[in-house]
Amino acid sequence: MSVAASRIEASAAARGRAISFRPLPWLWPLFLLLILGVLVIYPVARLVLGSLTDVNPMTAREALPPLTLEHYLDLAVNPTVRAATVNSLLACSFGALLSVVTGLLFAWIVVRTNTPMKGLIRSAGLMPLFIPPLVAGFAWSLLGSPETGLINVVLQAMGLPWKVNFYSLTGITVVFGVYYAPYVFMFTASALENMDPSLEEASEVSGSSVFQTMMRITIPLMAPAILSGGLLAFVIMLGVYGTPAILGTPANEPFLTTYLFSLLSWTPPLYNKAAAVSMLLVAVTALGIWLQQRALRGRSFVTVAGKSFRPKLIDLGRWRYFTLAFGLLYLFFVVVLPFAALLIVAFRKYMFVPDIGSLFDARQYSLGHFEALFANPLTMRSIWNSLIVGGAAAIFGGALAFAIAYTVQRTSVRLRTPIDYIATVPVAIPGLVIGVAYLWAWVGLPGGLYGTTAILAIAFIARFLPDTMKALSTSLIQIHRELEEASWICGLGLLTTIRKVVVPLTLPGLISGMTLLFVLSIRELGSSLFLYTSDSIIMSVLLLDFWEGGSIGVSAAFSVFQSALLFLIIGSVSWLTRRKR
Repeated sequence: MSVAASRIEASAAARGRAISFRPLPWLWPLFLLLILGVLVIYPVARLVLGSLTDVNPMTAREALPPLTLEHYLDLAVNPTVRAATVNSLLACSFGALLSVVTGLLFAWIVVRTNTPMKGLIRSAGLMPLFIPPLVAGFAWSLLGSPETGLINVVLQAMGLPWKVNFYSLTGITVVFGVYYAPYVFMFTASALENMDPSLEEASEVSGSSVFQTMMRITIPLMAPAILSGGLLAFVIMLGVYGTPAILGTPANEPFLTTYLFSLLSWTPPLYNKAAAVSMLLVAVTALGIWLQQRALRGRSFVTVAGKSFRPKLIDLGRWRYFTLAFGLLYLFFVVVLPFAALLIVAFRKYMFVPDIGSLFDARQYSLGHFEALFANPLTMRSIWNSLIVGGAAAIFGGALAFAIAYTVQRTSVRLRTPIDYIATVPVAIPGLVIGVAYLWAWVGLPGGLYGTTAILAIAFIARFLPDTMKALSTSLIQIHRELEEASWICGLGLLTTIRKVVVPLTLPGLISGMTLLFVLSIRELGSSLFLYTSDSIIMSVLLLDFWEGGSIGVSAAFSVFQSALLFLIIGSVSWLTRRKR
């Protein structure tokens, strides 16, 4: 046999080894399914069962108690539930639409135009991802309060008869729309970068304007990315508690998340009704996913062929300064202005602002709110708990996401398709529902897991597993299989190949995915509202407690500290990732 033939056979054998995952053909996927069963299937099943029974999860011991539809029937005739459902659908739908318009425009500016300072615009488009919804809602309550909002103080000083009011359904919708546009931006920017521009060029040659080409060619071809980004934004908005609680409660505008929280805040807690409301949230989310699939069924969106291409940049002429101004205005609106409001209130001795001149009076400012913040023993405990929970979620969640992504993307073991489906189920479950599901799953079981930082880390891993998997899957897809085959031909085993070849090559993506999980865990509120105790309290929950207790200045000081901590972590990891690359 020739040397070439031997190499071909060795490569084929290595490829077969890679595809079949021979060392553990059944044990490994069953192990992953067991973990996912504990993380996802068991809590959701307990939640469904709780919505169909009258048992108390704190005391229930029956394996299968009597079933009833009473709680769903109560929801159907409850006027508060109807109002909360309508408000949630309106705010999330129009917020998602605003996110699509904003995110798509940002993606088009960054990828397809010659706008100057596109790096800054890209950063502006992604920065709201790292601002906790609770902090955003609190900042805009300081800016847009109808009576004491800083914007209204400035408008009054200028003699203008206008007044803004973010304590309204419209205010919540606007905050939703601008703060969740980055999700649409990420999907559509990637689609634009991978789209063959020949169809657009053909349209322009035929006499169509840039706007006509974008509306007739570009946007229809990007329908999957637009719908996916818009749906993701809708699902996330549907499960947000902080923004509706801060901006909707003063205006008596109920939302499904705030109503759900109120059910478990009553004495005694209405666990079963809360489970039924949670299933209503899941049903609305599932309906959105079904509508997306129905809209895309039977249509072709293929734009990437075998030939190479480079997207053509559109020369905007003088309009490029308009698009630059749009990016800078967005950055000012979602980052600079709210953070400035937080800084003013955090350092100001008193909330009352009689006139615009008092904003620049140094005698009105001090470190009193920060001193009160760190004098509270719960503050350092919440910071420490948040770092522990975020670190544990990043390490163990990153390892689990890598294992699942590698199994799905690089092997052909049996059961990998169910593993992929189950791991992505939390995408369709709002964060608040995850918290209720884990409450039902663990509150009545012995072992003392409920109320610890461990249960919070586990809930966050389940909540954000799909996000981490997506980041790692992208990195794995970029690695050619022949590198692993070469390692196997040289005699290295599967685990050694993963450790010495795959992990080093995917390290930037792995670091990014784990950092994303860490940041999302620190800023997460919904999943933790029903799982913490005074010993396991985290920063987002304590911030909500400060606000509900009327400590506005301390809340602003804590918001400034939390935002600065997040930006410091993100900046440090970005610097480390660039060095690794």
